[in-house]
Amino acid sequence: MEENKLKWWHVALVVIVANLISAIPAGINGEAVFYNSFQQPAIAPPDWLFAPIWLFLNIMSAWALYLVANLAKNTPGRKAFLVSEAIGWVLFAAFALVYFGLKSPILGAVVTVVGLAVAVISFMLGLRLHKRAAIFISLRVLWLLLASYVSVYIATHNADTFFG
Repeated sequence: MEENKLKWWHVALVVIVANLISAIPAGINGEAVFYNSFQQPAIAPPDWLFAPIWLFLNIMSAWALYLVANLAKNTPGRKAFLVSEAIGWVLFAAFALVYFGLKSPILGAVVTVVGLAVAVISFMLGLRLHKRAAIFISLRVLWLLLASYVSVYIATHNADTFFG
């Protein structure tokens, strides 16, 4: 039996590092005052919901990563999925840096919409690779559909400190 190429603690480390990076500019609870200061659409989630939702989505994404990473190296689409997920993790970590750190709803919206596109790519690849992984990624796609709408709304209806 082939030993797993990726251990559970490898993906746990990815989750921990990405969340630590994202917490640097926003703090543990984010900047609720910054988020709540914007004109928002009626369906905007409350600030307290983001941390538990993203923790859940990150765990699901890490599990999907683990499942696909441990497929045979020559599995068609495996490498593309891994690259897509790596980009997704970088975008997750970068969001707080641009949104809270640079105080830029415009850059936050760009990162969110690109994150949605990357999640859709991961989902489509996952459908061919591992159905359970695709289901886990689909949860992130659904959340990012809402988040993209909200972030684009905020970016187009509010001032952006970074861009003046």
